[in-house]
Amino acid sequence: MTPAEAGETKDESTRLITPWFIDVEASGFGAGSYPIEVAFAREDESLESCLICPLETWTHWSDDAERLHGLSRSQLIQEGLSVLAVAEWLNQELKGKTLYSDAWHYDFSWVHRLFSEVNQLPEFKMASIEELLTEEESRQWAICKADVAASLQLPAHRAQPDVKVLQATYKTVKAFSSGP
Repeated sequence: MTPAEAGETKDESTRLITPWFIDVEASGFGAGSYPIEVAFAREDESLESCLICPLETWTHWSDDAERLHGLSRSQLIQEGLSVLAVAEWLNQELKGKTLYSDAWHYDFSWVHRLFSEVNQLPEFKMASIEELLTEEESRQWAICKADVAASLQLPAHRAQPDVKVLQATYKTVKAFSSGP
């Protein structure tokens, strides 16, 4: 059956399905760092995010990271959800989904740390954006992301604006590579 026979127009049958994206902000980089904010973007472009209240044993804090994301440890303690609440919320919202990150190595390790602390496993998968891109699209990603971020004028290094930029960059890269 052709798209026309199915009642679809060409635009509907070739419409780009936007994947789910995830971004995690952290207390810093390297050993001892932990997640402080997580956000995800659904395929329908709706966004969710939350701050994470650090456990007492999570003591690593980078002043450089704080200058980037603008979140203080005291703000996280006051406004953040518990590690258990965040893990449960993520599993409820993301069960069975695959979420993509452009900083997979970091985001995966921070999500793993979050779930490990509460003896749970994520019920969703995480993968690198590279899995969705051709070689040419991968070469264009960083330049395109910078252009998209500049055009959206969202605060950088916060999880929710960052997933919005990831989603918009993905759509832009895919539209550019598919041509007119």
